[in-house]
Amino acid sequence: MGQCRRLALRGVRGAVGKGRDFTRQTLRDWGWDRHESAEDALLVVSELVTNAALHASGCHELVLTAGEALRIDVLDGSTALPGPWTVRRPCVPGGRGLHIVQRLSDRWGSYTHGTGKAVWAEIEASRLTTGRRGPRAPAPVPGR
Repeated sequence: MGQCRRLALRGVRGAVGKGRDFTRQTLRDWGWDRHESAEDALLVVSELVTNAALHASGCHELVLTAGEALRIDVLDGSTALPGPWTVRRPCVPGGRGLHIVQRLSDRWGSYTHGTGKAVWAEIEASRLTTGRRGPRAPAPVPGR
């Protein structure tokens, strides 16, 4: 693994915006802000932090790691892993966060740790540096 940056978000008001700003600056610092894939990363962060706020009593921490991929980990205080979801009707708001994460990231998943869990996503570094997407890995089964 390469560089790693952490942002504590437990009890922070406006966690989604702070997470996006932190990610935007990190991508800029790492030279990964020149293509549309950077916007994909910002949206993935927004969805994961929002899901933690709505379904897991809040986001505790956002961790960004640079390596062969940008790894985004969002830690919360619930050990309940994301489960299978159902597709909602187009006119009904909400319920699409993990669909968005799945579509925009190259891989995603979740794991438990201590008294909580992390939901993570990865975007290939080559995609962030060139703007081109490589072949997609098979989608994981939610909750695994």
